[in-house]
Amino acid sequence: MLDNEILHQVNRPARYTGGEWNSIVKDWDKTHVKIALAYPDTYEIGMSNMAVPILYDLLNTQPDVLAERVYAPWVDMEAQMRQRNIPLFSLETRHPLKDFDIIGFSLGYELAYTNVLNMLDLSQIPVLASERDGSYPLIIAGGSCCLNPEPMSDFIDVFIIGDGEEVSLEFLDAYRKVKGKDKQNLLKQLATISGIYVPSLYKVEYDSSGLPLNITPTAPKAKPRIQRRIVTKLPPPPTRPVVPFIEVIHDRAAIEIQRGCSRGCRFCQAGMIYRPVRERPHEEVFQAVGELINNCGYDEVSLVSLNTTDYTGIDELVGKLSKSYPNLTLSLPSLRLDDFSIKLVGSLPTRSRTGLTFAPEAGSERLRKAINKNLTEESLLATAATAFERGWTGLKLYFMVGLPTETTEDVENIVSLVEKVRAEGKRASGKKPMIRVSVATFVPKPHTPFQWTAQINEADLTVRHEILQQGLQRKGTRLSWHDPKTSLLEAALSRGDRRLGKVIHRAWELGCKFDAWTEHLNYGNWLRAFADADLDPGFYAHRERPLDEVLPWSHIDTGVTDDFLKREFDRARKGLDTPDCRNNPCNACGLEELEPCALKR
Repeated sequence: MLDNEILHQVNRPARYTGGEWNSIVKDWDKTHVKIALAYPDTYEIGMSNMAVPILYDLLNTQPDVLAERVYAPWVDMEAQMRQRNIPLFSLETRHPLKDFDIIGFSLGYELAYTNVLNMLDLSQIPVLASERDGSYPLIIAGGSCCLNPEPMSDFIDVFIIGDGEEVSLEFLDAYRKVKGKDKQNLLKQLATISGIYVPSLYKVEYDSSGLPLNITPTAPKAKPRIQRRIVTKLPPPPTRPVVPFIEVIHDRAAIEIQRGCSRGCRFCQAGMIYRPVRERPHEEVFQAVGELINNCGYDEVSLVSLNTTDYTGIDELVGKLSKSYPNLTLSLPSLRLDDFSIKLVGSLPTRSRTGLTFAPEAGSERLRKAINKNLTEESLLATAATAFERGWTGLKLYFMVGLPTETTEDVENIVSLVEKVRAEGKRASGKKPMIRVSVATFVPKPHTPFQWTAQINEADLTVRHEILQQGLQRKGTRLSWHDPKTSLLEAALSRGDRRLGKVIHRAWELGCKFDAWTEHLNYGNWLRAFADADLDPGFYAHRERPLDEVLPWSHIDTGVTDDFLKREFDRARKGLDTPDCRNNPCNACGLEELEPCALKR
């Protein structure tokens, strides 16, 4: 099926050969349940994802289950496969995906949706769930995008909502009992499990203007609202992950030290849908780091969380790891912009001191309060000064434009803030520092306080980009920004309803795939797909939504209440911040009765 003739004609052939260190190969014929874990992007990106290794380890510990991996083949490999009629196959045993019982997709970015369809088609599996009977694999999906499952509901049989560690095992228990029997009976049984959404068991009604009226179950066992699954205690981390043969995006070992964030940035979906904060004990992290080194041979380990600085005793943990593993490089992503972070990074061995990256998000203090990014200009400049005084010669700063309540003055304040940071660098070192400024477009996301707001249109966005371009022309500043067309598609797909299935399907038919890759995004084909479906992307992206509107994701319960989100939206419009509940009174977001929160009170 895969021979040298093919591999010699494709870029990075090791993407497709398998056989990596720590990969798990079980006896195909003697294993009862066969699962393909599919990531809808290239090997290099998929191998840097943390969810797949967790499920790979968890599922393969089940004696009667095998889990193998598959990634989206690059366009050169796809061409070879289609020319030779080779179906998409797994890495471990190279079995065609159509021979598996279950294919599970990890959905973490909306612009990978067409890759899901392409991978199913390459597998010679019908892309529409309505055209698959029990002779085909069951297609399931999990990940952050599944918190609004509706745009992909035409293609996915079962969505897993929330943390997957516990619900996956419950799913398997139900699957074992019904495997090989009627598919509809299986779906109805799976729908009884908390955290599982079976879209075919629900109907959506729209009014004359195209707004959803309600989303209701059509089967007795299907629940009106799907509750997000939350593990209250993080299970042991995988310490024997597959080691890639080729360099991947994050080419290092990684351990999740903390899940969730309580900072409450109002634009941040992850900060809402991964609540509450759950920390991994120091001892467990320390032991896992040692095992990762021994099992994988890495000389760099990343301590991963949404806000690494907030992890209790992170300085003590870093000190202990640095002392015990003097040749280990430690990576600390997602640091808060404060002096503690500078001192923390400064305490690392020299080889661990990579460039400093911070995210002020907005140029003015007023707007930072509105988005609940509690950061004063005084503290920001003091932090920058500390960094330059300690020897850093440059910083990377992340901002957003198009945020709710933003004015052009706020955008101009980005320019003035960058100039003030530059002045601190010159004062500290006598030299002009290199400042890299990256500007994203705000995308209103489901389950956040800004889910009702409109995304800025392209004309107003262009004005903001011109202000930044003109203001940041000075030598020593590098400015980059997101493509407005990409941001529009992301907003439309993230806030879309079930009707977007026709758009996604048509876009794929027109050749759309790898839409997250600039060189492959065909915006014209996406506009044609919307037009063919008689839909407008602006209806989903650029429309302010009333607080009482039924949202396409209203039936998905993250645990964070609508009352809390509405309250936060109101505070944003008033320019009021909300203190972090880890160090202040409970904000009553809806999760206060869960153990991690209750223990803090």
